[in-house]
Amino acid sequence: MTARAMKPGAATDAAGAADDADRFHALLAAFEGRPAATDGRAKDVVNEPMIRHWCEAMGDANPAYTGPDAIAPPTMLQAWTMGGLSGHADRSSSYDELFALLDGAGFTSVVATDCEQEYLRPLRPGDAITFDAVIESVSPRKTTKLGTGHFVTTRMDVRVDGELAGTHRFRILKYAPAARPEAKPAAQRPRPVINRDNQGFWDGVRDHKLLIQRCTSCATLRFPWLPGCNACASPDWDTVEASGAGTVFSYVVMHHPAFPAFSPPYAVALVELAEGVRMISNITGVPYDEVRIGLPVQLEFLRVDDALELPVFRGSEG
Repeated sequence: MTARAMKPGAATDAAGAADDADRFHALLAAFEGRPAATDGRAKDVVNEPMIRHWCEAMGDANPAYTGPDAIAPPTMLQAWTMGGLSGHADRSSSYDELFALLDGAGFTSVVATDCEQEYLRPLRPGDAITFDAVIESVSPRKTTKLGTGHFVTTRMDVRVDGELAGTHRFRILKYAPAARPEAKPAAQRPRPVINRDNQGFWDGVRDHKLLIQRCTSCATLRFPWLPGCNACASPDWDTVEASGAGTVFSYVVMHHPAFPAFSPPYAVALVELAEGVRMISNITGVPYDEVRIGLPVQLEFLRVDDALELPVFRGSEG
């Protein structure tokens, strides 16, 4: 195994950058242990309406959260300390100074990453919450997919009548956004698989015709194309051209996951043709959220790119 030698200039630059990062982290680490909030007071006592709203939002029907002996869900711990849109007046200057230092170094973006909670006693309606918060740690410089920055962890101690009820650690990443990758060329729409069993269908699409197979023995129409009749098993068939009229028999709206060459949300429908067979296609002409079962549609041909044209169905907004 061989190793590549680093150019002297590159090694010097890397060492200098590491030294700068270490010196900056030493400035940040000086904030560890400083208060982030002192003598904070919840704007509301623990109360039944907030508990009810929380449980409804979370779908939590635990009977412990209702009735005369109700307790608050433990995971509401942080909710009682939030300041709302007006915020709290008890945040310390240290927290603002730390953020100003990070902003000044280019770490201007912020994202919450995780939290940890410890529950020491249940909270009950009527409890008045007080809290203190401390800047617990600031990490060395880290590189993530979002960008390079520092993780800042604060710890909040929540009390009732001076008794510690729980702790809440909240961690964020203050980072400089990574450079966006160069835009990739637009993805190509997937190509249909054309074989000897469906070649005639795609030949019809090329000529702007929607062809349906018809069994020459029992006259049963079939779609998609098959090598034999599924009613009488005859291998003999011819085609009829669809009128193009149809209705939406069923549909889905695709939101996620995103596939290359498709821009969600979009509607995919099972269309029942006037001839009685059904086929899957996209619906055009109406917004995705206005597609409905029974919606009248009409065949049209969509030019996707120079090499591909597809049958789709245009809905009527009226």
